[in-house]
Formats: sequence, structure tokens, C-alpha cells
Amino acid sequence: MPTNWAPRRLTDPRDLRAVAHPVRIAILEQLTVRGPLTATELGDLIDESPANCSWHLRKLAEHGFIVEAEATDGRQRPWRAAQTGMQWNDAGPGAHPELAQAGRALTRMLLDREVERLWAAQDRPASPESPWRETGSVNQSMLWLTAEEFDEINAAVQELLLSNVDRYDDPALRPDGARLCAFVAWGIPAGPPESSPVEGDRDA
Repeated sequence: MPTNWAPRRLTDPRDLRAVAHPVRIAILEQLTVRGPLTATELGDLIDESPANCSWHLRKLAEHGFIVEAEATDGRQRPWRAAQTGMQWNDAGPGAHPELAQAGRALTRMLLDREVERLWAAQDRPASPESPWRETGSVNQSMLWLTAEEFDEINAAVQELLLSNVDRYDDPALRPDGARLCAFVAWGIPAGPPESSPVEGDRDA
């Protein structure tokens, strides 16, 4: 894992419910990938009014997701993300029902948001000369795995997706031509427990 990757572990359903809002997630995303921003700057980026952004910023601050940053011009104070990333269990074994429900709601909202981002990307025309015209993909697979193999693949995917997270905080690390890209991945057991057919059990 990257040494500077310090996601916040969400264990309070009140925090999960507070951040499970499309405008607040959009604000948190912009503060994470762009750095400190004012309510006015955020409004321009996510197409919301500065007043609405200010209200959601205060709610995020109440739950510790953002903090005030130093103002550079002595006027409107910007905000910054208090941490990079979040982690939570939306249905872990033994989870409190209220925590599990709040976690699932946040997961569902985030996935809906990423699906909308996918459709928008596919509808966006690319110039024939653009090096990005053939990029992007959608992949799906189902594999017979042991629990150990399943964990290994999930860990490898997570490590790969976090391999360049240090470029958030240090723009100098971004190569020429780099642009912001979104990845979504999950690995889950598909259906109830079952085993693959044994040679002698196959139908003739």
C-alpha cells in the first residue's frame, strides 16, 4: 500500500449517512483531486450554487470529512479534504444492522454515480487524433476460486488501483499528458456456496 494512503475508516452510521449525498460526494471528490477550494470554486466545478455548496461544506465539516484551509488572498476561506479516501464495511459479519444499512446505502449511491460517469464518458465524442480515443474498457468475469485465491485477486486489484495515489498531493509527479481517470472494481462471491462438479458426478 502507498505510504501516504491513509483512508478514513467509517464506523459510525451517522458519518456514513452524512456523506451519502451526491452533492457532498462531488464536493469531497473535487477537494481530494484538486486540493483546497472555496464554495464559489466548487459551485463552478459541480454546477451548484455557492450557497448550496456552503451548506454541504458545513455538514461535511461537522462530521470531520473536511477542514478549513489557509486563505491565500485574505478573502473567502477555502476548504480541504481531511483525509484521502474512505473505507467501510457495508455488510460485514456481525455488523450492527444500522451500520450495515448505512454502509449499503453509501455503496449503492457511489456505484450509481460511477455508472452515470461511465455513460457520460461513452457519450462524449473523442477527436480522431486524440490518444484517448481507444482507451477505456468494461470487463466482467466469473472464476472458480478458493477463499485464499479470491482474497489474493482482490488485494492485487486494490494495490494496482492505488499505485499512483501519491499524484493527488504532488502534481509534479504527474507525467505530461496525464488526466484524471476513474476505475471501479469489486470482487464478490456470486450466489450461495457451491462447489465445482467432481469428475464422477458429471452427467454422462
